[in-house]
Amino acid sequence: MNKTNKKIIIIGAGIAGLSTGCYAQMNGFDAIIFEMHNKPGGLCTSWNRNGFTFDYCIHNLAGTGKLKLAKMWQELDAFDKEDIIQQDVFVRVEDENGQELNIYTDIQKLKKHLKTISPEDEDVIEDYLNAGHSLLNADFFSMGMDGFFSKLRIIPQSYQIIKWSKINLEEYARRFKNDFLKKAFPHVQYNMEGSDIPMLPHLLFMAGFEAGDLGWPKYGSLQFSKRIEKRFKKLGGNLRYNSPVNKIILNDNRAVGVILKDGTEHYADIVISAGDGHNTIYNLLDGKFTSDFIDSYYRSYGESQEFGLQVFMGLNQDLKGEPHAIALLINQDLEIEGIKRDSLYVEIFDSTTGLAAEGKSVIKIVMKGNYNYWKKLKSDKESYKQEKEIVYHKVIDVLENRFPGIKKDVEIYDVTTPLTVERYTHNFHGWQVWSPPAAC
Repeated sequence: MNKTNKKIIIIGAGIAGLSTGCYAQMNGFDAIIFEMHNKPGGLCTSWNRNGFTFDYCIHNLAGTGKLKLAKMWQELDAFDKEDIIQQDVFVRVEDENGQELNIYTDIQKLKKHLKTISPEDEDVIEDYLNAGHSLLNADFFSMGMDGFFSKLRIIPQSYQIIKWSKINLEEYARRFKNDFLKKAFPHVQYNMEGSDIPMLPHLLFMAGFEAGDLGWPKYGSLQFSKRIEKRFKKLGGNLRYNSPVNKIILNDNRAVGVILKDGTEHYADIVISAGDGHNTIYNLLDGKFTSDFIDSYYRSYGESQEFGLQVFMGLNQDLKGEPHAIALLINQDLEIEGIKRDSLYVEIFDSTTGLAAEGKSVIKIVMKGNYNYWKKLKSDKESYKQEKEIVYHKVIDVLENRFPGIKKDVEIYDVTTPLTVERYTHNFHGWQVWSPPAAC
């Protein structure tokens, strides 16, 4: 490694900021990261409550197997291979009658399972899973790591990419003759709205699972972030916590430094914002570099977002033997944020995950959350708090039917909303994904 004597300032110690810092150090730069909080990770975080760890972020991590992205995580020392948990079932969809659709991470096992449920749908099942298998060599999760060659790699799959981008989960579900599969299939991708999710992302997940490349790191998201933080510091990087950036300093429209909240100025050859795009563009840069496209992008944001509302529970109950995730289809009345819900996405973490002690478990419920709904409530802190309590009690009433005795076994619970994310990360309207990155 040759020192360049050049300095890089990075705003934000999330995974993007930490990774950027590591690679800057590896390539001879002096990197300093300014982080507004007192711990790393940004959204990639966890927190402890009464001996339980509530994990906010990682559901499935690309690069935990042998595909190209694994090389990056190895260079960042992000996890130990022996601590990666590979799930047998990506998600189980259950209805109120006890019928089950298990989306196995082994394509052949899934094919056999689907044909057992509905032999008459053999042609639809074959079409679906042959498509997943055909995308195996494309390695989409590593796209861009080898530049031009990554584009060459997907040429043989271009027909499949175009075909499966044009149909969503709900549309494909209607091809099944079996009534249960028609009902269950739209829920297979994190229980997200089936009409909004093209088949292609789901098929890429199936290909990733087949490659053993979408595991989950034991001990959760914060531990994952802390390992990259440790790597950055070992490489000689400088990480400053409790150091929120207020402005980016410009010289002839070029970023040359930052002003922190405490008023101190810091200069560098390169400034990179690894934080929220909206905050960077409109606050740190005072809106000097917008365009009609960027402005319209943020104005057109939908207020409801997947993963926006989450309920965590620490249980004095051992849930070993349950699948890691269940999309629970329900027929009882469940109204949250004024909207009727017909399903809940339940993630289960037993003691083997490192998030709960032996004999105990953590349950995490993931739902759509509406920013405006919670923003209006926040004007009265007591109303905001009460509504979170109401959400918890509604959810636990539903879960009691699926996990008998769960109410009495809850030792601690927590509810997060889009406002939680906004407060913790400054992300625009508490968004977690799909906000455009900003760099300068």
